[in-house]
Amino acid sequence: MRTIVFDLDGTLADTSGDLIAAANHCFAEIGVSGLDPVRDAATALRGGRAMLRLGLSRVGRADDEAMIDAYYPVLLRAYENAIDTHTRFFPNALETVDALRARGDRAVVCTNKPEALARLLFDRMGVMDKFDALVGADTLPTRKPDPAPYFAVVEQAGGSIARSCMIGDTMTDHATARAVGVPSILVDFPMGGENVHAMAPDGIITHFDELIPTIDRLLP
Repeated sequence: MRTIVFDLDGTLADTSGDLIAAANHCFAEIGVSGLDPVRDAATALRGGRAMLRLGLSRVGRADDEAMIDAYYPVLLRAYENAIDTHTRFFPNALETVDALRARGDRAVVCTNKPEALARLLFDRMGVMDKFDALVGADTLPTRKPDPAPYFAVVEQAGGSIARSCMIGDTMTDHATARAVGVPSILVDFPMGGENVHAMAPDGIITHFDELIPTIDRLLP
């Protein structure tokens, strides 16, 4: 049995539309221009604080940590209220998860999204039963790239670290895999904001059709 550890935002699903809508709710209250759903999608996938910082930077307030701290809970509430309006799983992502589990592998999620929001999204989209375990940003005192969340989610699934790998889309995911000492597979989707090739991961995929052969190569 292998344990396949997936990141969520930007890896399994494009959640940027709903994240940007939540950020723009905050910017409307602050009185500054909002983010663009297309141009700023990559920043959205780096989380709420990154979006707030980007929007404030455009009015010369990138270092206004007090404002970011004040509006981060507002953003989370807005996101919770409309978490599945625009979110879509990437083509063949869920089918690949099903195929892995049909082969006897475990599929788990290790995300830097707060755990309650990740579970809410999966419940709303009816996919929670497709995954054997989930650890979020606040499940433990530390988050990725600290290796502890990775260890925890593999343990929850009853898996073995030596028979696991990380599927992600950012340096955070790659660094997590390196900290744990497992293969790193990164997705190279058009919306990505990072040069995954420069990170020299163990595998790169451009479509989920390529994932199982890549895993089989790295974890025979």
